[in-house]
Amino acid sequence: MARPLAHPRNRRLRALAVPLGLALTATTGFLPDAAGAAPPDSGPLLSYVVNTVPGHATVDAVERAIDRAGGKVITAHERIGVIVAHAANPRFAATLRTVPGVQSAGATRTAPLKQSGTTDVGKPQKITAAQLAAAQRTAKATGEEPLEPLQWDIPAIGADRAAKVNPGSRKVTVGVIDTGVDDTHPDLKPNFSARQSANCVGGVPDTSPGAWRPYDPVEDAHGTHVAGTIAAARNGIGVAGVAPGVKVSAIKVSEPKTSLFYAESVVCAFVFAADHGIQVTNNSYYVDPWMFNCKDDADQAAIVDAVGRAAKYAQDKGVVNVAAAGNANADLAADKLTDTGSPNDSTPVNRTLSPKTCWDVPTQLPGTVTVAATGSHRLKSGYSNYGLGQVDVAAPGGDTKQVPNLPAKNGNVLSTIPGGDWAFYAGTSMASPHVAGVAALLKSTHPKASAQEIQWLLKQQADNPGCPAGDATCTGTPQVNSHFGYGIVNALKAVQ
Repeated sequence: MARPLAHPRNRRLRALAVPLGLALTATTGFLPDAAGAAPPDSGPLLSYVVNTVPGHATVDAVERAIDRAGGKVITAHERIGVIVAHAANPRFAATLRTVPGVQSAGATRTAPLKQSGTTDVGKPQKITAAQLAAAQRTAKATGEEPLEPLQWDIPAIGADRAAKVNPGSRKVTVGVIDTGVDDTHPDLKPNFSARQSANCVGGVPDTSPGAWRPYDPVEDAHGTHVAGTIAAARNGIGVAGVAPGVKVSAIKVSEPKTSLFYAESVVCAFVFAADHGIQVTNNSYYVDPWMFNCKDDADQAAIVDAVGRAAKYAQDKGVVNVAAAGNANADLAADKLTDTGSPNDSTPVNRTLSPKTCWDVPTQLPGTVTVAATGSHRLKSGYSNYGLGQVDVAAPGGDTKQVPNLPAKNGNVLSTIPGGDWAFYAGTSMASPHVAGVAALLKSTHPKASAQEIQWLLKQQADNPGCPAGDATCTGTPQVNSHFGYGIVNALKAVQ
């Protein structure tokens, strides 16, 4: 029986947000100017990926064909054969597919290039003065960070003890491919790498100072939260990250106003990470507008092709790509699923599909570490996707029904948000950065290890709780199963 997929408002982000704290003044951003010559029978202006045989000669020839078809080349990644173009010709993709050297071509969106409305991120939930005071008293007595007593997730994977052995190397950087990061946050500033940060929205990296920051500090707080889980400094302020000694960078890929993650921006991000010495990337999103990209659809197949090439390019350069499994409580190993929310940038349609041939990108790309979420009771979070052979490992993502015995009595994950504040969030978005942090600790401990070796160590060192009694959705063995993959990652083992 097909399982319907739930689509929360922040559907492309793998987070269920419960923010607490302050908001900064909103800023606005605009999409790149993509207007250009178009044939008389023009349609909506769309963005396309055109995937070719890699190399200058072929790419150059295809760029000329793009111009003849009424398109405008925005950027070309010659080493992986991916060209980003804008066109208003409704026959543009079909025309390019007939050009020698073109292996796939398709639109990356279903809505025209323009500004869209904003979305809500949930109601603020602040901790009480009594809860905060209790956390601070505990922290003072134990030598923890001031808000660390509210972080059940850090001791759950042994990250508190790991920090005493090896907090991580300054030579290791985790790139947060997300909505941007507020690098002025006092918990992030000590570990932020500006030289490895950029704004990749539209497909071309902008490395000007601050370009990597969120467009809107409230709507786009997601990336800052993720960054804090990875590498919030142990500096006597706020929370502690999994790997508080490593560096973190921001590669912004979310569109202004909508926070949509389109293929051309994600391709730019993976290539930028690979070319700027980043060892680990965190990917707590899916590439819009399709939750699953079906390979029998030419446009969706081109998205899988383009992002897959960029992710492999990064992996071949030693980058470990970590991605969230998703929040639909869906079995990614099922024969069929029902997707009711795609495309999410125009009018969604109901689709029955097979996740074996219709992929969640980048989560299901080969070589990506796919992460499911757990709560404080070491059970799969109720919202988390799962699947035997699809989930590699699990990590704390939060669950309101699994309440820890801590001062805040909040089962979600506490981390940084823009404006120097902190918030509780839940989602596989929060699980993935825990794994990215452990991968960074492994790379710190084993600096010469390949990306494949780091992935193997993540799995080999994981602790598997096994399937809960009576839960028919959990299949497999005590060592490898659909809820936890190889198990919950272990930060302490990573540094020993």
